[in-house]
Amino acid sequence: MTDHRRFALAYVGLGSNLESPRDQLARAVSALASLPVSERVAVSSLYASAPVGLQDQPDFVNAVVAVRTRLSPLALLDQLQAIEQRHRRVRHRHWGPRTLDLDLLWYAGLTCHSPRLTLPHPEMMHRRFVLEPLAEIAPTLSLGGELPGSLANRLKDQTLHRLPA
Repeated sequence: MTDHRRFALAYVGLGSNLESPRDQLARAVSALASLPVSERVAVSSLYASAPVGLQDQPDFVNAVVAVRTRLSPLALLDQLQAIEQRHRRVRHRHWGPRTLDLDLLWYAGLTCHSPRLTLPHPEMMHRRFVLEPLAEIAPTLSLGGELPGSLANRLKDQTLHRLPA
């Protein structure tokens, strides 16, 4: 049977601050390239950022990946959570340290409020570690009528460093 659903563009935020974060993100990017009925479109540079919330933990390494997918938003979320589980993601504390965090940031301009998923991601507009890498790979993406780079420029008080390749 042929799948005639159209591809949807989605952006996924990646973060890690445990067990070799750069390696964790490299493995996650590879896993995203292997998602069913999907293809990886773009990968941002890696960025180092201070933790949000609990400060007594290592800094994070972050990135954003663009994917084109035929998966529904919830099916994509299920795939992202399965990748987190394969990376031994443990959810002990909200905003606590983690081997891998994958957030579905944006999906084809869809607005969604369900118990499992809110789109666009409710915190992305307030996080420079999301907006700056997003601006790198999607500079013209409209987020509430604004560009990710413009939004990131308003958050210069949040420490963020682009890491060398």
